[in-house]
Amino acid sequence: MNHRIAIVIFAAGRIASAAAAQQAPFDTAGIEKATDAKGTWIAVEGVFKVSLPRTDLSVVAEGVKLTPPMGLTSWASFRKSGGRAIVMGDVVVTEDRVAPAMDAALKNGLEATALHNHFAGETPRIMFMHVSGMGDVLRLADAVGNVFAASRAAPGGAPATAAIDPATSVLDAAALDRALGAKGDYSNGVYKIVVGRRARMHGETLGSAMGVNTWAAMAGTMDRASVDGDFVMKEAELQPVLKTLRKAGIRIVAIHNHMIGEEPRLVFLHYWGIGPATSLAAGVRSAIALTSSPS
Repeated sequence: MNHRIAIVIFAAGRIASAAAAQQAPFDTAGIEKATDAKGTWIAVEGVFKVSLPRTDLSVVAEGVKLTPPMGLTSWASFRKSGGRAIVMGDVVVTEDRVAPAMDAALKNGLEATALHNHFAGETPRIMFMHVSGMGDVLRLADAVGNVFAASRAAPGGAPATAAIDPATSVLDAAALDRALGAKGDYSNGVYKIVVGRRARMHGETLGSAMGVNTWAAMAGTMDRASVDGDFVMKEAELQPVLKTLRKAGIRIVAIHNHMIGEEPRLVFLHYWGIGPATSLAAGVRSAIALTSSPS
């Protein structure tokens, strides 16, 4: 090999390695191993996010089969904070696994910051537990792994039947883009949009990848679809959003916090609805317009 070419290749390799190191300020492979979940580096926020789709669960809500993109995915996001790391996460648990999952969080140095439902009338009953923590990144990852493991035992019994199933969805993504005024992702039978905001907690600026976001997921047909999702709002925005969603025939499932000591104070709202897809999308869009400020 030409000596000059070899030097160029070597230098390019060093630059690529340096870039990779800059993109991954901690041991991402170690995080994946500790959590037993695959992760993604989100460079724009400096966040490494692991996700655990609950494909082991068969959940039906009011005749709608729920899949991981519709909110049945546990996740945890890690971000460097000085010489330490901060983690925030949301864990999907059946009712019978709430106590073991919470014990695993508290015994391993994590804070449980919220526990609530996201759906209405689902079988089996599903709860969501939000966790956070600061410290050594691999210690945090090990703690998250223990929580994920404690949440995984699936309940017994035959699965409920579903009239709306993402496997048979026939949605017009372009029409939904227009109805929502945003570009969504349509894959595995689920159309989904995510709108991020910003907040500060523990002196850190947190964004969409750390869970500060509004999202909507739809499945079914344009004539009859389901929508579920999560709104993040300032306290003053809550009542207008509630009125707008209810006017659109969308049910409110839960109102709660996901964080502790954040600035500004944020409220999270989970919602659920069944109806014509464009009508549901228009209702969600009107509510999002009330929360359009970036922070």
